[in-house]
Amino acid sequence: MDLEQEAPNVVTESGFRALVESGHRVEVICKEDAYKKGPNWHGVWIMRTVSDAGVEKLLVTARTRTSRNDIKIREIRTVTGVISFLQGVGFSHADIPLEEGKRTVHKLSSEELAAGRT
Repeated sequence: MDLEQEAPNVVTESGFRALVESGHRVEVICKEDAYKKGPNWHGVWIMRTVSDAGVEKLLVTARTRTSRNDIKIREIRTVTGVISFLQGVGFSHADIPLEEGKRTVHKLSSEELAAGRT
């Protein structure tokens, strides 16, 4: 069965990329306060897309099922990981919330969209 039919509010990375390229916004949501450990920042961030109509889809791991058959939301645990993910989707910038409950919104610019298609 197709994951999106079974769980319509989640999307894998390839579907996430397609939604962002079609104009959906990306929300970076901080789930735990970030903290600095050595030269690196750590925390827990999740990503979701939001359409202009308000339809939200959470990013899930490629292996979306745990041993209990639950869907696993993808958590990114470093600022570098968030930046790498956003850059991989096509963004040339990253605005990352550092406090639990905060979120930032990104949308690909026309220049970023054009760069991704070349």
